[in-house]
Amino acid sequence: MRSPRMPSLMIALAAALAVSGAARAATAVPGADAIASRTLTNGLKIVVWPDHDIPSANYYTFYKVGSRNERPGITGLAHFFEHMMFNGTTRREPGEFDREMEAAGGSNNASTSNDLTVYTDWFPSSALETIFDLESDRMAHLAFVPKVVESERGVVYSERRLRVDNDNFGTLMEQVQAAAFTAHPYTFPTIGWPSDIENWKQEDLQQFFKTYYAPNNAVLVVAGDVEPQQVFALADKYLAPLAKQPAPTPVTTVEPEQQGERRVVVEKADAQSALIAYAFHTGMGEADADIPALELLTSILSQGDSSRLHQRLVEREQAAVDTGAFLDAGFDPGLLWIYAALPPGGDLARVEKLLDDELARVADQGVGAAELEKARNFKLASFWRGLATINGKARALGEYEVFHGDYRKLFDAPAAYAAVTPAQVQALAKKILRVQNRTTGLLKPVAASKEAAR
Repeated sequence: MRSPRMPSLMIALAAALAVSGAARAATAVPGADAIASRTLTNGLKIVVWPDHDIPSANYYTFYKVGSRNERPGITGLAHFFEHMMFNGTTRREPGEFDREMEAAGGSNNASTSNDLTVYTDWFPSSALETIFDLESDRMAHLAFVPKVVESERGVVYSERRLRVDNDNFGTLMEQVQAAAFTAHPYTFPTIGWPSDIENWKQEDLQQFFKTYYAPNNAVLVVAGDVEPQQVFALADKYLAPLAKQPAPTPVTTVEPEQQGERRVVVEKADAQSALIAYAFHTGMGEADADIPALELLTSILSQGDSSRLHQRLVEREQAAVDTGAFLDAGFDPGLLWIYAALPPGGDLARVEKLLDDELARVADQGVGAAELEKARNFKLASFWRGLATINGKARALGEYEVFHGDYRKLFDAPAAYAAVTPAQVQALAKKILRVQNRTTGLLKPVAASKEAAR
C-alpha cells in the first residue's frame, strides 16, 4: 500500500463498513485477503502477510514477557534478555548473529515493555532461510557464558543510568509508576531496580529464559515479499522441532481501586527546571472496548499544537514549555499519563492548577464535534501510514494477535474510532480524570549543598 492512495483507501473502507459491517473491513485493505496463519504443534502461532511491492521482508517475534512477569529480586530480566539474545548460542559465538544477518543484507533491533519483548529483523527476502536459522538457534540454544552475562549486566546498568538515573523525566516516571501500583507487577520498572541488576543469579537467568522464551509463549509475524507456504515450510524445518515448555504462571493480581491521590516529590540538584506528571488508572487493558475512545481523548488533550494542553499551558498562559499525554495499556489495566515541563524558575503550583482546570473542563463540559473529528483523523492517518509499510503491517498484526487474541481485529480499528461519540469521551473523562484516581509526581530542582559539592 502506498501513501498517495491513502484518501481513496479511507473512502473505500468507509464504504465497506457502511455496506457490510466491521467484520468485512479487511476487504478494503489491499492484500489483506492473502494473510495466512498457522499454529505449530509446539504452540507457536505464525501469521504471514505477503506484500510483493519490494523484495524485502520483516520477521517479528513477539514474546509474551515483560516486567509484568517479574518479581522482587529478578526485576529487569526481560530487558536483560533483550540484550542477551544477540550474544551467542551453543552453535554461534557472540557477535556472529549480527555478522551473519548483515552479510545477508539484514539488520535487527529489539524492545521490551511491561508486557512484551519484541525482536525484529529487516532483510532482503532472499535471506529468509538464513533468518529462520538464526532465530530458531537463539530460541533453542542461547548460551549463558558467565563472562558474557557479566558484560551485558554492565551494559544494562549503564543504560539504566542513561535513561533513568541521569534523565529527569525517566526518574520521575519510575517513581510515579512505583507509587501508582501497590499490588500489580506493573509497579516494576522495565529496566529493573539497581540492586536486582547487580544480583541476578545464573539459575535465575536460565529458568526465566526456559519459561518465557519458548515457542508456546511467542507469536511470529512475517510480512513482505514472501509466500505463506514458503514461510510455513521453513517454520516446519527450523521451529517445529523446538520443544514446548510448561505454560508460564499466569498473572492474576488485580490492582485495587485507588482511594485517594498519591503524591511523589523528587528533588534533584542537577535539574534545571521542574516537571509535573499525572498518572491516572484507566481500569482497562489494550483489548478493552473503550480503548479507542480513551485514545481519542488522549489525542484531544495532547496531540499537536492545537491540542488543549498545549494551547492552554504553553500558548496562552506560557506556564510550560512542553505538555503531553500518552496511554500505557497492555494485558492488564494501565495508566493514562499527562505531563508538563516548566521553564527554569517556573511555578509548579500554578501549572498544577492550570492542568486541573483544563482536565476538569473536559470532564464537566465534554469535547466538541470538531475536535473529536480532528482526533479521529489523526488516528486514521496513523493507521493507514502504519499499514503502508511491511514493517507497519508486521508490527500491527503481531500486536493485535497478542493483545486482542486475533490479528483480524486489526481491521476493525477504523470502525471502532468512527463509532466513538462526544458523550462517550466525556464519560471516560469523568470516570478517569479524578484527583482521587491519580498519582501526582513533582520533580523540583534544588540547590546542591556545599557538602555535596566538595
